[in-house]
Amino acid sequence: MYNMFIVLMVCIFTTISTLILTPVFKVVARAFNILDVPEERRVHDKVMPTMGGITIFIAFFFSSFVLLPIPYSQIVPLFAGASVIVITGMIDDKYELKPLVKLIGIITAAGLVYGLGDVALETMTIPYLGTLSFGSWQMPFTILWIVGLTNAINLIDGLDGLASGISMIALLTMGVIGFFFLTVEEVSVSIMTFVLVAAIAGFWPYNFQPASIFLGDTGALFLGFMIGVFSLQGLKNATLISLILPIVILGIPVTDTLFAMIRRKLNRQSISTADKNHIHHRLMSLGLSHRQTVLAIYCVSAIFSVIAMLYNFSTLIGSILLTIFVMLGVELFVEIIGLVGEDRRPLLKRLKDFGRKLNG
Repeated sequence: MYNMFIVLMVCIFTTISTLILTPVFKVVARAFNILDVPEERRVHDKVMPTMGGITIFIAFFFSSFVLLPIPYSQIVPLFAGASVIVITGMIDDKYELKPLVKLIGIITAAGLVYGLGDVALETMTIPYLGTLSFGSWQMPFTILWIVGLTNAINLIDGLDGLASGISMIALLTMGVIGFFFLTVEEVSVSIMTFVLVAAIAGFWPYNFQPASIFLGDTGALFLGFMIGVFSLQGLKNATLISLILPIVILGIPVTDTLFAMIRRKLNRQSISTADKNHIHHRLMSLGLSHRQTVLAIYCVSAIFSVIAMLYNFSTLIGSILLTIFVMLGVELFVEIIGLVGEDRRPLLKRLKDFGRKLNG
């Protein structure tokens, strides 16, 4: 169905499209005062054009609708949901929506994809336990999954090129795993994933530090939404490992979101309360520059992607051990950078106590 040379040409065209559209939109953003103004919680110190993610949205869907034979049954529900997400992000970038209103927009978009498309987890096969059917839990689980990953990418969008770079790494890994390793009859999802990577690649040079335009909530919500949907498409009848893979691939945003919730709960704050204690803030507080922080997080994201690849070659026991090591590694990383709080480092404390006993 797909000629890979044509797919490659479409990807190149898509990258060139965003390379051209982005500087054009920068002019439009300034003309219509679509700007991100510096404030206490922001890292940047000058007024910047925002809402740049709209160029990724346009380039991706033009290529998917016009240049590729993507089945309408797949692309139309995706476009409907993504449109709601982008409109929500555009309004938020311009007028700053309340968290609840923004959440309603994301839930609506997820509901559209679930209702109109074929995006739902129906069963999951667990080793030694058999097949678990989600039954009436299909819809809430699907919506929760998409909402969670959408917010995870949105939360990590705090430095120049951070969300766009992490999204490229994650989507490329998902595309490769889906195309070469997962048993999925329809390769459209992987093809669309590669096209979306190409669209981000054209925007990224303008977004990397020092950025000349921001993704905005328009772009961050769109990328998170697409990652959430793509990670579920083709997984109607999943195995436990295939469900774990997207979480590992998105190790940085998932970790940042999870521990932000834990941190705010321990500090008796609302989960939606904004702060300057995300992963990128903590790394910068340790002395890394803006660019060094972004590159360091890229490297950690790449490590998570390599680990996700290893699952495809591991036995069940190997996968269990790999998961345990990943969880320990994440906990050590979180405690070293003080993500939950500089006084909350239980594992490091135990390791130090153990070391003293050995030396004593």
